[in-house]
Amino acid sequence: MTLQTSLSHLETRGSYVRMLFVDVSLAFNIIIPDIFISKLLSLQIPPSTCHWIKDFLTNRPQHVKHGSHLSSSILLSTGSPQGCVLSPLLYILYTSDCTASHPSTAIFKFVDDTTVVGLITDGDEAAYWAEVRNLSRWCSDNNLTLNIQKTKELILDFRRHSHTYAPLLINGEHVDCVPSIRFLGTIISADLSWSANTRALVKKAQQRLQLLRVLRRCGLDQKLLLAFYHCSVESTFTYSLSVWYAGSTAEDRKAVQRTINTAQRSIGCTLPSLEAISRTRCLKRTAAILRDPTHPAHCLFDLLPSGRRFRSVKPHTTRLSNSFFPWTIRTFNTTAPFNPPHPHQ
Repeated sequence: MTLQTSLSHLETRGSYVRMLFVDVSLAFNIIIPDIFISKLLSLQIPPSTCHWIKDFLTNRPQHVKHGSHLSSSILLSTGSPQGCVLSPLLYILYTSDCTASHPSTAIFKFVDDTTVVGLITDGDEAAYWAEVRNLSRWCSDNNLTLNIQKTKELILDFRRHSHTYAPLLINGEHVDCVPSIRFLGTIISADLSWSANTRALVKKAQQRLQLLRVLRRCGLDQKLLLAFYHCSVESTFTYSLSVWYAGSTAEDRKAVQRTINTAQRSIGCTLPSLEAISRTRCLKRTAAILRDPTHPAHCLFDLLPSGRRFRSVKPHTTRLSNSFFPWTIRTFNTTAPFNPPHPHQ
């Protein structure tokens, strides 16, 4: 949704996007139980559940073990336990009131990864700067510390003439503006090309292919080789496939397909092509979105009166046309048999 929002805005003449990728220091370790419980009560969480969570977070014994040495225990009443499956959910609830306050800005969160998007038109960055200040203030009020050294900014600007941008400052510290950034494991470039990301995926997959060759030389059964391929090789080069496939170049796709062909020769059986994998994942992802009315992208699928196809997106640029949602709708509309669930049911 971060890219979809940005690409849709870039369709407007004279527009550009500033994206701030925020890093929070020790995010799970600095949750204040009293602040957290007040947030849960405002979300209408039952008081009994709130009391249980508060008991869970307070007076937790902790010690450190190094070799055969064990430190004395101390009691902790801040943060959430490391490695606990409940911790990400608690952090999501703790940050639930961190939302955008301007129509031309957006805040996207994935657990402790937060992105502030400024949708800028005609050079007016006032709302974006105000949103960054609000985020900094919100973090201070909620005992969260921004790591400015790891916080980065990416600017998407496809206007014909080059422009200079005012440097972004947070708490008096300069935020680096970078040409590309790795976000949730995917490399996003300022020119929205996916070559750097594809090269990284192919390199990692080729390293795993060497292990596949070793297993084949050891006489491993073909079924086990195939299982290793799906788990260790295919899962590598198809990571975030729905994000980058539609916008990738023919050269990028060929590089990935060569990896598949190499694995195919090693295993000795036919493997699904990159195009087939991407199409299958596209249809599964779309079906999941259509079944979930609360999904942020649910509203992008508008069923035509005939009930047989979705309304096609008509972008002005190839950037938006070759992004996930327009490509997905085209793919879905050309799939037979076609019996889409109604997106507004």
